[in-house]
Amino acid sequence: MPELPEVEVVRGGLEPAVAGSLVTGIEVVEPRSLRRHLGGVLDFERRLTGRRLTGAVRRGKFLWLPVETAADEAPFAVLGHLGMSGQLLLRTADAAADRQLRVRIVLEHPVHGELVVAFADQRIFGSLALDPLVPTEDGAPGGLGASAALVPEHVAHIARDPLDPAFDDVRFVERLLARRTELKRALLDQTLVSGIGNIYADESLWAARLHPARPTADLPKRAARRLLAEVRSVLERALADGGTSFDAQYVNVNGASGYFSQRLNAYGQQGRPCARCGTPIVREAFMNRSSHLCPRCQRRPRPAH
Repeated sequence: MPELPEVEVVRGGLEPAVAGSLVTGIEVVEPRSLRRHLGGVLDFERRLTGRRLTGAVRRGKFLWLPVETAADEAPFAVLGHLGMSGQLLLRTADAAADRQLRVRIVLEHPVHGELVVAFADQRIFGSLALDPLVPTEDGAPGGLGASAALVPEHVAHIARDPLDPAFDDVRFVERLLARRTELKRALLDQTLVSGIGNIYADESLWAARLHPARPTADLPKRAARRLLAEVRSVLERALADGGTSFDAQYVNVNGASGYFSQRLNAYGQQGRPCARCGTPIVREAFMNRSSHLCPRCQRRPRPAH
């Protein structure tokens, strides 16, 4: 599933193309891709056609395109979630339809002319919907790329992510240490910190030399701050590399893959020597997936007596 760096790459690619664009047409090829839009296909088309988009915003793994509304009208946005294999691609108006095309949104940009945002999704776990915008809890802009203190209703419960200018480091450390869980479970909890999935949790814990099963309650504050710093560093480096691609399911808006997969130190590296100490990286069962770690650098915590 695309995590924060991958979704941010998509947001950054979309923003200059959608900001100020007029929606002139919509083609819904697969109605299931609008299953989270409660009004159905016709309502989606009716409410969005003829509207102007104002930008592209992201919080965690969620992306939305705010819609220009009148002063007396309730604000709303096109909310997108890529799921396992969703792609938001920029195309010229005369481009051939992409494989697994699910929704096609035709735009008229004031400078670039006619463009198409194509939502493709092989497994149809992703979705688009028109979602009301509600005030943010902290009064700060809704996410990266936003100026208004508004967030989609279905994203309001999602915590801010470490690359969000309004992310509160002190509050994160306090909430992390107050949890009664394991470190990796905490990092994957999108109500505590958003945007981190299996790949970047493993990479961050390796960088911080912390075992995924380390209890949050016995973590010193300095170690929690170090972990946050490593999380941020890993996300920023992955973003600079265009994200992590293992196959064609994650690509940017132009269809290009990211290459952070070439720099991974833990995730998917089982059997290979640790870049720090040379000990083979191991893979351990974790929930319905796996954790990857160095058994020497990331010592397993001793059982509580």
